[in-house]
Amino acid sequence: MLKGKSALITGSTSGIGLSIARHLAAQGCNIMLNGFGDPVVIEQKRTAIEKEFNVRASYHGADMSKLAEISDMMNAATQQFNNIDILVNNVGTQHTAPVDQFPVEKWDLILSLNLSSAFHTIRHALPMMKQNGWGRIINTASVHGLVASVNKAAYVAAKHGLVGLTKVVALETAGQGITCNAFCPGWTHTELIEPQIMTRASEVGGAFEDGVRSLLSEKQPSKQLVKVEQLAQLVVFLCSGAADQITGVSIPVDGGWTAQ
Repeated sequence: MLKGKSALITGSTSGIGLSIARHLAAQGCNIMLNGFGDPVVIEQKRTAIEKEFNVRASYHGADMSKLAEISDMMNAATQQFNNIDILVNNVGTQHTAPVDQFPVEKWDLILSLNLSSAFHTIRHALPMMKQNGWGRIINTASVHGLVASVNKAAYVAAKHGLVGLTKVVALETAGQGITCNAFCPGWTHTELIEPQIMTRASEVGGAFEDGVRSLLSEKQPSKQLVKVEQLAQLVVFLCSGAADQITGVSIPVDGGWTAQ
């Protein structure tokens, strides 16, 4: 469906971002990965995408909190693929603390990675998309882009900002063959939350599934984790012709969390 297109996915060396990269590659998309991790493991993932899907895959290790490195990555992607047709802003980080105890440096980092980096990648990509008359910008927001939780001031502020940025870009590009949307996951099954689940499981004296139900019972009515593959499939849909008139929306994928 996307053969010959090129996609840049930030924060894509693991978890949600890597799944998105693989699903786009399966549709014929050339891929640029970005993120941190063991260089040997990242190279294995990059070459696996090339071999499995017969596309070009590259990697850029830009620190998405640094403007110069973002610019270098965007230029590198343009030189390698001629265009950036699909931009997925997935990079992010988290820290929890009450507002009056929130470390200032953590606030700055979270706003930089979760919000400002998306602004910078979008402003670089838009001229190419406008010239080509086609583009897809997809932002990984969160249920916390729609509702709040205690002790997450910076994350909630950044994700609410990302939802707002999504709407503005959608309005500014409407009718130009470009769409800009966000998806808002609830609790998602990645390696990052497994320690929390196991802690809950030990507290309730049960297995992994009992830990999931205990953790999710507070917020996510389905009591089921979102799968990264489900999010990746949503991204593929938003890149399809069926989604040509879907723009400026933030889609909850949260097992009912924001329906309450």
